[in-house]
Amino acid sequence: MSTSSEQKASSKKSQNLNTAVELPEGVSAKFKDGQVTVTGPLGKVSQDFSKIPVDLEITGSSVKLVTHGARRKNRSIINTARSLISNAVLGVTKGYEYKLKVIYAHFPVTVKVQGKKVLVENFYGERSPRVAEIVGDTKAEVQGEDVILNGVSIQDVGQTAANLEQATTVKRKDQRVFLDGVYVYERIRK
Repeated sequence: MSTSSEQKASSKKSQNLNTAVELPEGVSAKFKDGQVTVTGPLGKVSQDFSKIPVDLEITGSSVKLVTHGARRKNRSIINTARSLISNAVLGVTKGYEYKLKVIYAHFPVTVKVQGKKVLVENFYGERSPRVAEIVGDTKAEVQGEDVILNGVSIQDVGQTAANLEQATTVKRKDQRVFLDGVYVYERIRK
């Protein structure tokens, strides 16, 4: 009786989960040295897969993912890996856009883009500007009271938006009263 239960347990352990991400026409993927690079009409996105325990196999029009087990942890790992590749494919085909609104009550705030930095000047009447870093190949543009971020990598665009929000956080004051800052109000997957 113990041998049949051991066989069931060993057959359960040998099962692996697998899934595939389809690549649309005009999109290619490469896997080299733990890096997956997805290239498309808008650019390319690289993602590090060296620490993710998933086997990758790239065929002509799809990326096949296989885990090393069939447990809940393996399911979450394979779903994360699939999401990373799907977001890269969507980024190189359509792109991502975040819109941020500049809010102020008394002191007129001005926002400028200089190279790889966004400068928020006259924030609460401060003399020195607050600085937020632009991550990766994200493009920042100021249109009136809006800051628009565009890019192919969702991680880079999202981190740039977070850097801008963090640069304008108000410390040691009641945030229900002191609402000045730069806030994300729309995320667009084109």
